[in-house]
Amino acid sequence: MSSSHPLPSTAAMYSPTYPTPSNPLTPLAPNPSPGNTGPTATRPTAIARIASALNRAHASTCTVTPLLENMAGGGNVIGSRFEDLRDIIALVHDRTRIGVCLDTCHALAAGYDLRTPSAFAATLAEFDRVVGLPYLRALHLNDSKAPLGSGRDLHQNIGLGFLGLRAFHCVLNERRFEGVPMVLETPVEVKDAEGRVSEDRGVWAREIKLLEGLVGVDAEGEAFGRLEKESSERGRGERERFLEGLERREGVKRRKEERRREREEGRGKGKGKGGKKGKGEGKGEEGEGSAASESESGSE
Repeated sequence: MSSSHPLPSTAAMYSPTYPTPSNPLTPLAPNPSPGNTGPTATRPTAIARIASALNRAHASTCTVTPLLENMAGGGNVIGSRFEDLRDIIALVHDRTRIGVCLDTCHALAAGYDLRTPSAFAATLAEFDRVVGLPYLRALHLNDSKAPLGSGRDLHQNIGLGFLGLRAFHCVLNERRFEGVPMVLETPVEVKDAEGRVSEDRGVWAREIKLLEGLVGVDAEGEAFGRLEKESSERGRGERERFLEGLERREGVKRRKEERRREREEGRGKGKGKGGKKGKGEGKGEEGEGSAASESESGSE
């Protein structure tokens, strides 16, 4: 990928439109999620289908630059790996009118670490090597309710999740991000004392102020350390509950897999000892297996 195109200027963050390499007045489009392969398509086929749709969209307008969003991962999702984004872009005819919107929550969920300066630098270097930093045209700033590599798209408020405040200090102080539009997608739902849910859109104003306050701050200084600790403590309970739930789900999966192996081993031993079974004997085993399965599913 070419690295000759400059990123938008700082002033672009406050403009109604953001410049592209070919046209300083071309607006960025709402960023599409690449989607998934569907039930039958291969990954290369799905990527070609996405690129074809983008080419058709380009042919219908000369004023829009779509941005592909990285995904959290899981199953047949396209876009959780930087290589997917690269391969889509490679098939777009007009690559001056295509870019990437990097979501911090999705990146962590997909296994790209941003939590420390060294991890952040490594992930950014990986993006530049695979896709190319000039294609990074916007950022979605979200903490994550799920840990690294979870494949779960669960947005959390800034500093409260598994990314933590230090990751956002890295983002806000990365000079190559100057002028790149940054969008909050953090939760605004709050519960009152009686458990009723309402929206508090003031959350975004407070988070913008928090993020702006990170610019130029010494990450090793006392002030940042205190703020980081306070944010982490506020989100600790929810992180712990998520990990407990994750461990329970993993425990259920392990037990189901163990019982499946035990049943297979039992059937194998039975065949080795007795050869062919009588008609009634086979039915009895099948009935026993069915009863066991019903009992297991009921207990979970």
